[in-house]
Amino acid sequence: LESKITLLYINRRYEVETYDIIKRSYDYSKIVVLPGANHDKFDFKLLKIDDPETALIRSPEGTLAPDETQCKTVPIDCIDIAIIPGIAFDEKGGRIGSGKGYYNRLISKLPITTRKVALALESQITQQIPMESNDKHVDIIITEDRVIYKI
Repeated sequence: LESKITLLYINRRYEVETYDIIKRSYDYSKIVVLPGANHDKFDFKLLKIDDPETALIRSPEGTLAPDETQCKTVPIDCIDIAIIPGIAFDEKGGRIGSGKGYYNRLISKLPITTRKVALALESQITQQIPMESNDKHVDIIITEDRVIYKI
């Protein structure tokens, strides 16, 4: 509730659904930012979405993505809270993503003051995630049963 500019994501099959969260964010006067893939650089463009009904299009992969012709770019240092997807997490904030490193690169560029929050199902929480030097942690994990703060 305290954040003004929120980075969310459009979920894939194995991720917690976020479309309703995106729509409800407007009820709280949030500025909603979604990542647009920059495949050449293996990172994201952060794009402000004014209306999810009109600003999202089908990507070549078949998922919803921001329409770059309608959306303005948002500097990464403006993000107050970043909702980060993943396939699996541990209680220390370790995460496994889709394997391409897009979100690891994004997390490393976010300001230290930006909260990095993952949404997960309890079944996605595991004992320990094997972390490599380029893997990045999240600060908080929210499941259907609990809130886990990085320890």
